[in-house]
Amino acid sequence: MPLEQSGIGFLSVLTLLVMRKHLLFQVIIFSSVILFFINCNTSGVDNKNKENTLFNLIPPDKTHIDFNNELKEDDKKNVLAYQYFYNGGGVAIGDLNNDGLQDIYFTGNMTDNKLYLNKNNLEFEDITKEADVAGRDDSWKTGVTMADVNGDGKLDIYVCYSGKLPGEKRMNQLFINEGNDKNGIPKFDEQAQQCGLADSSYSTQAYFFDYDRDGDLDMLLLNHDITFRSNLDQSILQLLLHTNDHVSVIKLFRNDNNHFSEITEQSGIKATVMTHGLGAGISDINGDGWPDIYLSNDYQEPDCLYMNNGNGTFTDKLQTSLSHISYFSMGDNVCDINNDGLPDIFTLDMLPEDNTRQIMSTCATCFILITVTALSVRSDNYQAFQIQTGAGLLYLRTTITTDGKISISPMDTCAILPTWIF
Repeated sequence: MPLEQSGIGFLSVLTLLVMRKHLLFQVIIFSSVILFFINCNTSGVDNKNKENTLFNLIPPDKTHIDFNNELKEDDKKNVLAYQYFYNGGGVAIGDLNNDGLQDIYFTGNMTDNKLYLNKNNLEFEDITKEADVAGRDDSWKTGVTMADVNGDGKLDIYVCYSGKLPGEKRMNQLFINEGNDKNGIPKFDEQAQQCGLADSSYSTQAYFFDYDRDGDLDMLLLNHDITFRSNLDQSILQLLLHTNDHVSVIKLFRNDNNHFSEITEQSGIKATVMTHGLGAGISDINGDGWPDIYLSNDYQEPDCLYMNNGNGTFTDKLQTSLSHISYFSMGDNVCDINNDGLPDIFTLDMLPEDNTRQIMSTCATCFILITVTALSVRSDNYQAFQIQTGAGLLYLRTTITTDGKISISPMDTCAILPTWIF
C-alpha cells in the first residue's frame, strides 16, 4: 500500500524525523503503526457499499451545470495575503420564475456568477447572460441570498463582496426580479444603491428577516475582519473590542418602504473590528414570538446570542444562556434536533480531526512547548482569553446546545491536546 494512502502521510513522517530525539518518539511510532493497520483494514469499505447509497452523483453532461469556482493564485492573490482565500463562494436556491421548480445561483470568488434555470428532471439551463446577473468583474464574490426584498411576490438576489480590494470593488449588489420575458426567463435590475444596500464592507453573507415584525424584510449583514492579528495583549484587545471601522463589523438594516437604513448602534448589536462573522442562525429561540440571532465568530471574539427585546433592540445573553461555545466557530444552524419542539443550536468548529493536521496547524513555539508540558501553553492562552473578553467556557470541538445545556464526551474535554499525547 502506498504510504500516502496509509493514514500516515509525508508530513507525519517528516514530523517523526524532526522529533526523533523526543521522549515521546516511541509513543508516536506506536500510534502511527496502529493508524496504518486500521486504515489498511477499512480502505475498501466505501467501495463495497458505493452502489447502495441514498444519493447518486449526477454528471454535468446530464444536469448541464458546469460552474467551477476556480481560484488562480499568484504572488498577490493567495491565502497568505488574504486569510479567507479558500472560504469559497456561495449558493442560493429558489423559484425565480414562479414555475414551481427550484433554480440555482452560484457565486464565484474570481469567476463570474452563474444562474441556472430548472427545466425539470434535474436538468438546468444557464441563463446568466439573459438575466444579467453575472456580477462585477475583477471582484471577490462571497455569499448570496434569495429573498423577496421588495415584497412584490418575486424572489430577488443579493450578492456579497469581500476580498483585499478597494471599497468600490466590494459594493454588494441587489438584483431586483422584474418578472419573466416571453420565454419564461426572469429579468433582473441591479438596485442596491437605490435601496440603500450598496454596502462596501468585507461581507460574508446577508440574512433577510422581519426583526421588528412590521411586515417587511430587514437585513442582517455578516462581515469579517481581514486583518490578521497576533500577540494581542489585554490593553490592545480591549481597545479593538470597542473599535468600529464600519467595514468589518456586523450590521443591521431596517426596511422602511423598501429603503434600508443602518441601525446597528441603536439596536444593541455590538459593532467591533474583532468580529469574524462566519455564520448566523435566526429563529425564535426563547419562544416569545420575536426572531433572535445566534452569531458565530472566528478567532478571539466569542459567539453572540442576541435575544430580540421586541422594541427594536437586542441583548446579548450568551453567558446567561449557554455553558459552552466553540472557540473557532465556522458556522451554525438553529433547528429542533431532538424533536422536543424547542429550537436547538448547532455550531461547527475548525479543529482538525487527525493529529497530523493539529500539529501542522500549530505554531512552532507552541508545538515544542506542548510536547514538553502537554497542557500549559493551550491552557494559559485559554485562561487569558477568558479574562480578557469575559467569554464563557470554550471547547475546540463541534458543539450541540439543546435548551441551554450541552453534553460533552471525554474526547471533547481534552480536545486541546494533540491526539497522540496519552
